[in-house]
Amino acid sequence: MAFNLTNFLIQLIVSIIIIAPILWLVGRWLAGKDKAKGSDAVWIVVLGVIIGTIIGSFVHGAVGTIITLIVWLALIKHFFDCGWLKAILIAIIAIIVFVIIAFILALLGVAALIGLGKTLI
Repeated sequence: MAFNLTNFLIQLIVSIIIIAPILWLVGRWLAGKDKAKGSDAVWIVVLGVIIGTIIGSFVHGAVGTIITLIVWLALIKHFFDCGWLKAILIAIIAIIVFVIIAFILALLGVAALIGLGKTLI
């Protein structure tokens, strides 16, 4: 499969906009204000997406997924200056927060579509 620069840049920008703030908030909560900076969260996301894309190009399947997961955890550990267990906890809580936000946004979208449908009828 060929590398598509446009898709990669869209993925990178969307990841920065969506994942970095969540990662930053959870990092501040668990690692502390002095260790988890907004710029650190952006760097984690940028490097995670770039390295994940490179790894995904060469290593496929479960092995690639595990390596990518370890890279993301190592980035969290490094930039938020915490241990492996705290990095895992930050990642898990960030995923939970992301899922909750996505669910709420989906509900709002459905509600907006229903409201739009009622006004059109």
